[in-house]
Amino acid sequence: MRFFSGKRALAVFGGLIFYLTFSTMEAYGSGGEQAEQVTQTLLGLVVILLAAKLGGDLFERLNQPAVLGELIIGIFLGNLSLLGIDGVEPLKHSLPLEVLAEIGIIILLFQVGLESSIKEMLSVGATSFMVALAGVLAPFFLGWGVSVYFYPESDLLIHLFIGATLTATSVGITARVLKDLHKSTTKEAKVILGAAVIDDIMGLIILAVIQGVILAKNQGGELASSEILIICLKAVGFIVGALAIGHYLSPKIFFVVKGMRVSGVLLSVALFICFGLAWVAAIIGLAPIVGAFAAGLILDEVHYQVHPTFKDFSIDKLIDPIAVFLVPIFFVRMGMMVDVTHFGKMEVLAFAGALTLVAFIGKQVCGVVIRDKSISKMSVGLGMVPRGEVGLIFAGIGATLVLAGESVISPEVYSAVVIMVMVTTLVTPPALKWSLMKSEDKKVTTETQTETPSS
Repeated sequence: MRFFSGKRALAVFGGLIFYLTFSTMEAYGSGGEQAEQVTQTLLGLVVILLAAKLGGDLFERLNQPAVLGELIIGIFLGNLSLLGIDGVEPLKHSLPLEVLAEIGIIILLFQVGLESSIKEMLSVGATSFMVALAGVLAPFFLGWGVSVYFYPESDLLIHLFIGATLTATSVGITARVLKDLHKSTTKEAKVILGAAVIDDIMGLIILAVIQGVILAKNQGGELASSEILIICLKAVGFIVGALAIGHYLSPKIFFVVKGMRVSGVLLSVALFICFGLAWVAAIIGLAPIVGAFAAGLILDEVHYQVHPTFKDFSIDKLIDPIAVFLVPIFFVRMGMMVDVTHFGKMEVLAFAGALTLVAFIGKQVCGVVIRDKSISKMSVGLGMVPRGEVGLIFAGIGATLVLAGESVISPEVYSAVVIMVMVTTLVTPPALKWSLMKSEDKKVTTETQTETPSS
């Protein structure tokens, strides 16, 4: 009965989305341009949020990440024009929805930073660092090579950007799988999660460098090694400086505001730091998400829960309602940007297949650098595979960048990247589960064989 009720709810949600989609074009009244934009944005939010929950629920029922459901429902909505339904088309180009989606990216990376711990990253030591380094370099150069092979006429920076989309690992998806399997405390889990966080930092630095060079070249600059070095130093300096200064200042900020009587002080301060660092990152030529990630890293609970005013609060939980509102807007809109007509092109499918292959191979290199025989190399490699939301963020940024009058990530390449993200995210949970179970069985067998002679 419960499942039937769930299916009925899904049917109602789906019908409502279709009705609103058909109604979208009729929503533009005669109240002036600004009033029409407000009306369009409100209806767009209704359609996107309903669609996100429908897609997320469907994939949760299939034991898959909700983010994939949001992406796929977005692809479905964005291609309704092929069926003669054009109501969603204006939402693709809505500036207010684009701004909300960008803020959603910032909130998402802020959450990833909040869930990460500098102490935990340092505790796993050299192993996680070497795993992360291998997990960035191998996919980067493999992706670069695949891009050169399929698009030899494209600019070097485009090849570099495509390589960069393969570097990151989705911390959230891997952490969710490990938690569901009750393996969060194993050696493999600590190495994977520690490496994934370092992986993201390295990926963000690479992204910042390539993005900065592209912007400089658009302004007539040359691709000089000194410019690359300056941008790289700027990115590293910002992250290190933000962590160092923020770690020192954030406890003092919370001490100053602890006596304020107005409600929502903790959340307001957290958002102030998040948006502030995101703004600083943008001002110095880096992606705002770099600042948001750094903001999440410096807001350690020990900095504010020592004060009686904040001891029963957690920034992670306070930020959740905002993320529930804004983050799905980003993923649904990313799906809406995918043109499925490109899926029928053999060159796009071939490129997507090659990208997916090197995405897997590149992360398997992570296991090669592990010297601890008690850690499953295969499990670590598989745990680093999913690109998830991070890969989409990189591709989304590339789609907004222009080089020599053309998008860095073209619609065809964007579609291929989406396929790669979907495959790596769908395949990883069952593959990681199988690998961890196999590793556990092997350890039990080894322990049994060791104990038998002594008995």
